[in-house]
Amino acid sequence: MSAGGQTSGLDDLPRILPLFPLEGALLLPRGRLPLHIFEPRYRAMTQSAVAAAGMIGMIQPRAGDASGAAPALYGVGCAGKISDLTETPDGRYYFTLDGLCRFEIEEELESSEPFRTARVSYKRYLGDLSGETGGEPIRDALVQALRAYLDLRAIPADWQAIERMEPALLVNTLAMICPFAPNEKQALLEAPEVRARAELMVTLMEMAVLAANRQGGAIQ
Repeated sequence: MSAGGQTSGLDDLPRILPLFPLEGALLLPRGRLPLHIFEPRYRAMTQSAVAAAGMIGMIQPRAGDASGAAPALYGVGCAGKISDLTETPDGRYYFTLDGLCRFEIEEELESSEPFRTARVSYKRYLGDLSGETGGEPIRDALVQALRAYLDLRAIPADWQAIERMEPALLVNTLAMICPFAPNEKQALLEAPEVRARAELMVTLMEMAVLAANRQGGAIQ
């Protein structure tokens, strides 16, 4: 199965998106999120998306409402394009979601499908389509904070690869893969631009390190 071609502009983004609510999962523009789809409703979502524009809206359920068939959702998510799709003999899917543009939910729609759909607006985040830039002025502070944060968590890192990464891509990649709390990930998603996201991430890392040092141990 193929998810279709590349998306290049606002006209290519569907106003109605199937939603994949997943707590703690963050997708950002130009980011790549690997997914394993095994629940029947999300297998149906994948099939429907591939048959249409090949896009899914990643979004988080609100804190304290992650259970149940239809938990309350945050108002902002990120549209992603399905790529590298593989279907297993028993009907599960593995694919990568390529982040394109953030969106705001305008209205969740009633549907006979087992998955949720919404009418969305991209107007607030049109800058995502031209490629986010920035982050260079705060790169050194970000890398310094990251070293202390990962040391306390005993997480290894490829520092040579980190030094080679383009600043905006580095910021978004770290925001996606670092083990921040769901509400912190949502704040990173909604940061207006890359520099603001980088500054917030430095603050989150420094606060976590400070809290761990006060407790005399590693971050849990």
